[in-house]
Amino acid sequence: MQPTILLFDVDGTLLSAAGAGRRALERAFEAHCGTAASLRDVRFNGMTDPGIVRAGLEQLGRLAGPALVAAILDDYVPLLADELTRAAGFQVFAGVTSLLEGLATSDHVAVGLGTGNLRAGARLKLEHAGLERYFAFGGFGSDHEHRAELLRIGASRGAASLGCTTDDCRVVVIGDTPHDVAAARAIGAASLGVGTGGCAPDLMRAAGATWACDDLAAPGLLDLLCEGGNT
Repeated sequence: MQPTILLFDVDGTLLSAAGAGRRALERAFEAHCGTAASLRDVRFNGMTDPGIVRAGLEQLGRLAGPALVAAILDDYVPLLADELTRAAGFQVFAGVTSLLEGLATSDHVAVGLGTGNLRAGARLKLEHAGLERYFAFGGFGSDHEHRAELLRIGASRGAASLGCTTDDCRVVVIGDTPHDVAAARAIGAASLGVGTGGCAPDLMRAAGATWACDDLAAPGLLDLLCEGGNT
């Protein structure tokens, strides 16, 4: 059976952090810039954390230098931990835990993350959700600002965990926005679009998703992700 690398997005795909990430980033941004107003028009869905900060700085007319972006993100992580403790409405989406349990039994499948979150931010969210044990590697916003490149990095780490190269592997990106689909296509990966982030399956298919479903409780997903198929 062909080695398979699965790269899951976090927010909108595995869980909802009930706005904790946005609130923490706004707090960190305001501490450095005196206001977070420029972030309020930035749509976070599908973006990387560094990309969000850069967009906010550009809207504010500030130079988005690497040092300032890094300083804001460094302050964001502990603020995220604080916001998660008070995030009413935090939830893990339907089917997520049972699907991850099933995937954990497949020795030819490497289960990782492909997320715009910083590695530390993703870890905090997954720990809060009780899901961190399922993910041994990933590609993160702290690896690269552009989603296709962080997916490429995640796929390389997944291949290494399987003892092969990415050329030997089937790679599937699981996400909830057209940005996930576009990035998957950019690296030659298949994609599964889920509707839990607010983008309907039909729209995900129209964006080029290989497969699409309402949520990760859809029947047949375990076989599809392990072996390919239709949904």
